[in-house]
Amino acid sequence: MALLEVRNLETQFKTQDGIVKAVNDVSFQVDRGETLGIVGESGSGKSVTSLSIMRLIPNPPGKITGGQIIFDGDDLREKSEEEMRKIRGNRIAMIFQDPMTSLNPVLTIGKQITESLELHMKMSGREAKGRAAELLGMVGIPAAIANAVFHATGKRIRNLPITPDKLL
Repeated sequence: MALLEVRNLETQFKTQDGIVKAVNDVSFQVDRGETLGIVGESGSGKSVTSLSIMRLIPNPPGKITGGQIIFDGDDLREKSEEEMRKIRGNRIAMIFQDPMTSLNPVLTIGKQITESLELHMKMSGREAKGRAAELLGMVGIPAAIANAVFHATGKRIRNLPITPDKLL
């Protein structure tokens, strides 16, 4: 059985010019341990397909209008929003493509990591802080970075006290 099976997925958006079919009859499957790359031109529906799988399409103006999203045997389209919140981050996750908007410039990096661990992994604040330091260390970023905030302007990154060879 596939870990993820997308069958005839259709997602559309209502615009002032009418209905835009952003995803039209997309089907694929991913088995456990398998990696799938979705490649296409800008505007071809790659991100909308991923957002649809995660059930993160803003409604309105968007809507998943057809197909099935079978994850580990369950159709995600049939799950309530509360059930999806328990699945997202714990069992299935998405790495958003724009790193400049992935971190909130108002919160420390550590707070953003620990918040997710506390919410999805049900860790205490102390446990989450320790795990955040461990995760940063795994990618070569010093734990002290957890107390910094991320500021980005265009393609320049500033106020991030790490050396360029540690920037991923």
